[in-house]
Amino acid sequence: MQRTTLLQEDWWKLRAEATWGNPVTGEDVEVLRSQNDQLRRALAGRAVIDQARGMVMVLTPCTRGAARGLLVNVSRQCDTKLAVVAAAVVAAWEGQPLPDRMQRALRRALRTFHAQSRQCNTRRPDGPRGREKS
Repeated sequence: MQRTTLLQEDWWKLRAEATWGNPVTGEDVEVLRSQNDQLRRALAGRAVIDQARGMVMVLTPCTRGAARGLLVNVSRQCDTKLAVVAAAVVAAWEGQPLPDRMQRALRRALRTFHAQSRQCNTRRPDGPRGREKS
């Protein structure tokens, strides 16, 4: 039976993993540190994305999926990572100007979103739009 213990320098920094029965090499520790750094960056990016998504949901009454879709749309138009777009939206909320390119992309995404939502609201459930035959 193999037991694993996590040794932590402080609450947020994972420093090493020791396994009884197998010697730990310096390479293993470096791999673990690298993985830990990647996970930390991913979680930080996810938090800011969730915050920006919540802001979009409040300002543009929409679902979580639609809010994320708006942010992804802006990200694609600007050829920028989603976390960077989300951080810019959060910073704009806090008073920093949103970059011009992101402003334009956000306007386009919002126009598209509102046009699609209007189109969905005007469709009749009984069939395709058009004139009815009398």
